[in-house]
Amino acid sequence: MENDSLEELKSLFDEEIYLIPEDRKAILDQLEAEDHSQRVGREQPNPVPTPREKEPAQAVTQTPPAPKPAIQVPVEEVAVEPIPIRGNFSKGVLILHEEETLADEVMEMLMKMIKACGHSMSEVGMVASSSLENRSMEEFQNLNAHTVLKFGRIKHPINAIPARSYEVYSEKETEYLFADSLSEISEDKNLKVKLWTSLQVLFNLSPKK
Repeated sequence: MENDSLEELKSLFDEEIYLIPEDRKAILDQLEAEDHSQRVGREQPNPVPTPREKEPAQAVTQTPPAPKPAIQVPVEEVAVEPIPIRGNFSKGVLILHEEETLADEVMEMLMKMIKACGHSMSEVGMVASSSLENRSMEEFQNLNAHTVLKFGRIKHPINAIPARSYEVYSEKETEYLFADSLSEISEDKNLKVKLWTSLQVLFNLSPKK
């Protein structure tokens, strides 16, 4: 390195240059200092930029959404079917019977009795006991019957009415007559006579002489 520096200085002059030892040493020291400075500059690594400290994230305050108003679902009232009645029921005479269905001979007896009372089967209404189960007294009263003939055991609050068997009982605008089942009456002559006597009182019929 030292020889290279001397050669470079020598090439700058046409004539030979003679240096005294003190000057020669000073020049070499200066060149060596400059070379060392350049080497240090080349070897020094590029400064690594100091990363910026992340600023603390500001807490974002979120306003909770307003509660949605409760949706009111309209409650539909279930319409209760009225008690089913067989027959025209145009005269307000209602017959309640224990049996689910009436045998032909029982039905024939009933038709004769109703006809003798001045009515036809098409004018009266008939309801089986099974159709009255789980029905309230209010539902029964909504039928607006004026005359009620109850034959046999009926599963309904109508049993609470204090009417004696084969005796006419009046309550407000309705008259009641309770008797044995139609099947029993059809097989017993005495019960037929007993029922006929009660029907004459109920329908204001004059007994035959």
